[in-house]
Amino acid sequence: MSKEEMIRTAVIYSAAEPSEEQKARFGRFLKNKYGTDVDLTWEMSNAFPGGFRLEVGSDIYDWSVGGRFRQLRDTLVKVPTNNGNIIPLLKESISAWTPEAMAEQVGEVLTVGDGIATVGGLGQATFGEILLFADGVRGMVQDIRKDSIGCVLFSDDESVTQGSSVKRTGKTAGTPVGEGFLGRVVDSLGSPVDGLGDIEASGYMPVEAPAPAIIDRQPVDTPLETGIFSIDSMFPIGRGQRELIIGDRQTGKTAIAVDAMINQNGKDCICIYVAIGQKTSSVVQIQQTLKKHGAMDHSIIVTASASDPAPLQYIAPYAGCAMAEYFMHKGKDVLIVYDDLSKHAVAYRALSLLLDRSPGREAYPGDVFYLHSRLLERAARLSDEIGGGSITALPIVETQAGDVSAYIPTNIISITDGQIFLESDLFFAGQRPAVNVGLSVSRVGGDAQTKAMKKAAGTLRIDLAQYREMEVFTQFASDLDDQTRGQLEYGQGLMRMLRQKQYRPKSQHEQVITLVMALAHTMQGIDADEVNNFIAGLIEHFEEEHRDVCERIDSTGVLDDDLKKEILDISAKYREKYKVA
Repeated sequence: MSKEEMIRTAVIYSAAEPSEEQKARFGRFLKNKYGTDVDLTWEMSNAFPGGFRLEVGSDIYDWSVGGRFRQLRDTLVKVPTNNGNIIPLLKESISAWTPEAMAEQVGEVLTVGDGIATVGGLGQATFGEILLFADGVRGMVQDIRKDSIGCVLFSDDESVTQGSSVKRTGKTAGTPVGEGFLGRVVDSLGSPVDGLGDIEASGYMPVEAPAPAIIDRQPVDTPLETGIFSIDSMFPIGRGQRELIIGDRQTGKTAIAVDAMINQNGKDCICIYVAIGQKTSSVVQIQQTLKKHGAMDHSIIVTASASDPAPLQYIAPYAGCAMAEYFMHKGKDVLIVYDDLSKHAVAYRALSLLLDRSPGREAYPGDVFYLHSRLLERAARLSDEIGGGSITALPIVETQAGDVSAYIPTNIISITDGQIFLESDLFFAGQRPAVNVGLSVSRVGGDAQTKAMKKAAGTLRIDLAQYREMEVFTQFASDLDDQTRGQLEYGQGLMRMLRQKQYRPKSQHEQVITLVMALAHTMQGIDADEVNNFIAGLIEHFEEEHRDVCERIDSTGVLDDDLKKEILDISAKYREKYKVA
């Protein structure tokens, strides 16, 4: 039956039959509401004391005592607290409340299973709208068909049965947001899961929102320093950028993201970590790590663990992005980590198959590219006219045996502004972080570096690429000439220089001093196993004996020729003493 046919008939349920005058008033009301004549019939029912219930298709007008009480309850739920004293506000709300003949659209569950419900009778429901099921179970419209809609459920579906009623809420899926979420761990719906009590929200934002328009953005030219030597020097990340972290399982992808969050201490940058399909123990470990290093105070963790239903895993990154947008529109800088979008795509694939959508490549639905593009495009640096805030996104993707040409990795590579590729062979060889210099890239490049870092990095990438090409000759080391052997030792020293301990981000002056010294071949002749000890001692020497050099680099971000010469002179003198020692 079409929508037009459904609204041409209406049924009124009440204990007593309405009079002809009352029927005429009902007729006038329905014609004004729906713009057409409606056939009204009456059925006796004692289920609605003190009033009646009018059903017009999926629209229900409940004018019984229970219906008016629900209206009053919904009004009181919206009353804001006033330092814990809500009695005056309740009195004012009750005195000003007037019941209204409001339509409730109610449908019926046709089928339910595996977290998916098929609902009939809600012809006006919209995509992404929240529906209310039995026992308060909430769901979201994800599939609209001719005679029914497909809905994903956000909690256990045991209480939802075939034939049970479903009510529209008129609200799109959203999450509470606010400053109160800092330092907390919440689920995909914004509810706290860390046992630290309720969170007072400052607002409510939709999880799906359009990306900022081009006219509302500004170029990405402000560094977001990760404190990771190999990234800041060769593949810099700017505020508002999207940089993919990609690699096989257990190659240090999450470690890079956590280090970047720790490095934001004292830099007025809010961090959001979204865990999708992770073990709960892993999320707790990350929370403890951030707390230990003083980064939890400016961070939010949004978790949809592996034990959570697929709908919660699907909505988690959008909820995290909505929280980030709240701060961005207040002019603040936000770093958000999606760990990881491979599991997000798997969750969406499960939902799509259960919703009977046609599978495509690798059984993923055809809109899986749009799934991630509409999420990552929301990362931006806003223009100064609308606050100048930014969201920097670090999506993580897991590969199988280093296959970056798989479906999901290639999709996300094409959306992001570069990728940090972590190689298993480098990781197992002891190179931590295991960044592959050849496959990694930042499309923002030097624009996201300070002048000091850009000048100091110089020929680092070229030198490392040359070393990787010559590395094959190391097995013939005894037969090499002195020049070739010297180049190999120089390359080995650079690779050791890029090794870095976890949870130990480096400051700008540490990186600049090390780069200037290393690219001038100051470390030549030092055994590869001693490189890191030499660098640590050199930095300590600068911080103790030449603090002014460190402060000039950190405060100005500029490396002029005089400062570079001073760094080289100090490094050369330290090298002579180190050699003697």
